[in-house]
Amino acid sequence: MKYFNWGFIFCTLSLAFIVACKNEGIVDTSSIATDSLSIAQGKRLFTQQCAACHSFSQEGIGPPLGGLTKEVNTGWIKSFILNPKKIIDAGDKRGQQLMARYKSYMIPFPGLDNQSLDQIVAYMHTQDKPVFASGSDTLPVLANPYPDTIPMSDLVVGLKYITQFPASDTNKFLRTRITKLGFEPSSKNLFVLDLRGKLYRLKNDQPVVYLDMPALRPKFIHTPGLATGFGSFAFHPEFSKNGLLYTTHTEPANTAKADFGYADSIPVALQWVLTEWTTKNPGEIKFTGTGRELVRINVESVIHGVQEIDFNLRSNPGDEDYGLLYIGVGDGGSVEHGYPQLAHNLHTVWGNVLRIDPRGNNAANGQYGIPATNPFVDEKENGALGEIYARGFRNPHRITWTKAGQMLVSNIGHANIESLNLILPGHDYGWPITEGPFMIDIKGNMKNIFARPAAYDQYNITYPVAAFDHDEGLAITGGYEYTGTQVPSLEDKFLFGDIPKGRLFYVNTSDISLGRIAPIKEWQVSVDGKLKTLKELCGNDRVDLHFGKDAAGEIYILTKPDGKVYKLID
Repeated sequence: MKYFNWGFIFCTLSLAFIVACKNEGIVDTSSIATDSLSIAQGKRLFTQQCAACHSFSQEGIGPPLGGLTKEVNTGWIKSFILNPKKIIDAGDKRGQQLMARYKSYMIPFPGLDNQSLDQIVAYMHTQDKPVFASGSDTLPVLANPYPDTIPMSDLVVGLKYITQFPASDTNKFLRTRITKLGFEPSSKNLFVLDLRGKLYRLKNDQPVVYLDMPALRPKFIHTPGLATGFGSFAFHPEFSKNGLLYTTHTEPANTAKADFGYADSIPVALQWVLTEWTTKNPGEIKFTGTGRELVRINVESVIHGVQEIDFNLRSNPGDEDYGLLYIGVGDGGSVEHGYPQLAHNLHTVWGNVLRIDPRGNNAANGQYGIPATNPFVDEKENGALGEIYARGFRNPHRITWTKAGQMLVSNIGHANIESLNLILPGHDYGWPITEGPFMIDIKGNMKNIFARPAAYDQYNITYPVAAFDHDEGLAITGGYEYTGTQVPSLEDKFLFGDIPKGRLFYVNTSDISLGRIAPIKEWQVSVDGKLKTLKELCGNDRVDLHFGKDAAGEIYILTKPDGKVYKLID
């Protein structure tokens, strides 16, 4: 097994408007508080409200904010935090320049009072502009890694409104946080989760609360962060017999001892918990039963947690893969926050897709099993985690299988590349050595990517089978191969898209193959015969697009801001 020589390896718009364009002249900072109490309160608020998208040293969803208060007027910063769209639409030069580039609005924070804003600015004022010690300074940056524009196909698919989920918050910009639609294999019933804590069952196309996470786990939290909360769910293939359901959710740091932690010098933002639930009656409309904790994982920040779990429902009893649970664990933000040693490491859990036997007991904590056929089981004596199935992911957003048996993982990228990956056991998918098929320098400015040097061949990285850059979209969502019968035009197509913009893409499944990038095409939807964009349908500039699939192979579209679910039709 080859390990990387780290000595050799060198939100989307968000506050980018602020960072990219400096005010002319000297910025007056005399009004910024410098007392320790204001700074401490500002740090707390920044962690709660801002850290999901921003750090002070590297780009995340948004740009690094170090040194910002010395470059931009404080009043403008506060106004922008409260209502960025208002400032941009009013013709602000700085905002409009970057809106043309990023094509997405930052989420507003109208609930912050003036004192809170002052405290956030006070904390920001303690952070200097980053200075990078990079080995890639002399390399040419790839400004446009994929220069060709994704073409619009002639594929138009009908969209049928199914239901709208109840508001889970008073935030008019984000009525719900529905992110996943799936099904129970035996009954074929559809279920949808809201990150804020509820798993719904669709009964006659109407949502009925099935499992209330805050009621069952009082330590449950769904803030801060864009993905904090009820992360994912998966019904056991034999749920009708054993009543087993698996979920992930978040709890505050230090709620309980973590099974996977790290040095005390690295902060813990929160904990992700995988739970096995046993229902008393698998056929009941609302869950009643007990829960058993399988594993608890510390994460360094509120991003890139454990947002996907699933079973391979294309496997059958007797197959090696049957009943084994796949778990997508992101890097927890560790790379962009200066702790790259936590990711891309066979000794740690972060940045990997895991595979466990939830009914086994040979793991270190005795609460689950490690399949003997996992690729790194034989290296456990060298400290490798036997749970790891594949590695090198920043944020493995969705795990799915095609009817041909291919396992695919969509990986949300950093500042440049969104990717779809064909998974083979033991393979390395590159992060944070690469972003997609391109080199990234973790010691330098991580917004930059470079052509991959020939020396990288020795590391045996497996590169994406499909990818797009941030000219096209900002965060990959989905997808699924269409395996239904109601929309013949979707046959043999793998559907996915972009979370914020709501653009819809596909690749032909015949083009999915290691060693080449499948051509991506865009497609459209219509309602009552009229072309519609998802932005138009949800009435929000940020669509927060997600996909779902039912037992018959039909595909659904979810728009988070308005909590609506649609079905694709012919």
